Amino acid sequence: MLKIGLQLYTLREELEQDFEGTLRKVAEIGYRGVEFYHYFGRSAEEIKQLLEETGLVALGAHRPYDALLNDTEQEVLYNLAIGNKNLTVPYLSEEQRNWEQVAADLSTIGEKAKELGAVLSYHNHDFEFTERDGELTAFDGIFDRVPAELLQVEMDTCWVYVGGYDPVEYIHKYAGRLPIIHLKDMKKREDGSAETVVLGEGEVNLAGILEAAAEVGVEWAVVEQDYCSRSPLASVEDSLKWVKEYAQQGGKVHV
Repeated sequence: MLKIGLQLYTLREELEQDFEGTLRKVAEIGYRGVEFYHYFGRSAEEIKQLLEETGLVALGAHRPYDALLNDTEQEVLYNLAIGNKNLTVPYLSEEQRNWEQVAADLSTIGEKAKELGAVLSYHNHDFEFTERDGELTAFDGIFDRVPAELLQVEMDTCWVYVGGYDPVEYIHKYAGRLPIIHLKDMKKREDGSAETVVLGEGEVNLAGILEAAAEVGVEWAVVEQDYCSRSPLASVEDSLKWVKEYAQQGGKVHV
């Protein structure tokens, strides 16, 4: 059964003002797990205690590419201490997008992570689908160059859609290599750019994505809204309401 988590980047301003209080609110809203992107100066022990208090699971962490490459052991050990084994490269700057070098670096990080008992994943935006690596999209090129035992897929299904591809097809394509997906909705602005919105208020085929994810054994669907037009806490609560309504209609999610 697919579990529902939250990428904490959505609540970045709230976390900066009140880290502990915000995590408690996330638990009260009803999320089962959280994906970190920043620790706001807290020790692993402090975060572990807060997770135990709230009942939240540390399902993953987005960490900067350079930090994962240069401080692999430190990054992994901190996360293992808070109960998380999933570390993810969240983004590459334009200067970093030498795809052959990226694959070599991901292999190096993935090998170290595996030795220490952790799992490395790569999280996409739309540019991995609009840029090419030879005859492949950059997305497919990454996972073609790096073996599955060293690199898993964290598929941001919304950005697959924005990049011009069908996220349902891509979920099936990477079945067995896909422990976590990002669940995100969007609508197009007048200039054609993507505006992230509360789940169910946009044009992404969320029900099809969740159905496919459940079929292929994805463990976590992680709600994320890059930018919110109203209160981020209200937005993530409304997104979870949409997931609960989907579950009530027979969707295979655990909420």
